[in-house]
Amino acid sequence: MRKKLYAWLGAMALILSLGLIVPSSATAAPFCGIYWGSMAKTTSSQTTAPVVDVRSGRHACFDRLVIDIRGDGAGYDVRYVNKLRADGSGKIVRLAGGADIAVVVKAPAYNRHGNATYRPADRKHLVNVRNYSTFRQVAFVTSYEGQTQIGLGVRARLPFRTFVLDGPGDYSRVVVDVAHRW
Repeated sequence: MRKKLYAWLGAMALILSLGLIVPSSATAAPFCGIYWGSMAKTTSSQTTAPVVDVRSGRHACFDRLVIDIRGDGAGYDVRYVNKLRADGSGKIVRLAGGADIAVVVKAPAYNRHGNATYRPADRKHLVNVRNYSTFRQVAFVTSYEGQTQIGLGVRARLPFRTFVLDGPGDYSRVVVDVAHRW
């Protein structure tokens, strides 16, 4: 009996050392095939075309934030922050959730005359994210020196991606997708 046990243990050691058995965590696919990561995403494009709306949506694998711009695509700087601070004043903006994402769209929320092009009814709650898997709060922080800052409170520090979509027509959109899990 003891010889069989030693033989079995020896065989298992040989199989493991040859890499014939791989732990399941090493072979498991990421959630929904998402490989985005949680590091900052940024582009250098700048536009004078104004922000005109902010929308959100729920998808099977992620929650989506969309910032509409009347004109050519804008650049962005999107990143997790320990404390969200308003551009210009430095005032701390508190958001619901376990992690904060600073979304800076390199486009103003005002026209060349200084008139607002985006007037949210509630600056602390731009869109209703109740029952979303990841989003907890979307807040308008400021539009300062040609950039618009939005705070995105999320459940936890999760992978995200950011990109710009052109069209339809003369509009473009900055999109931020945050995964439901790793």
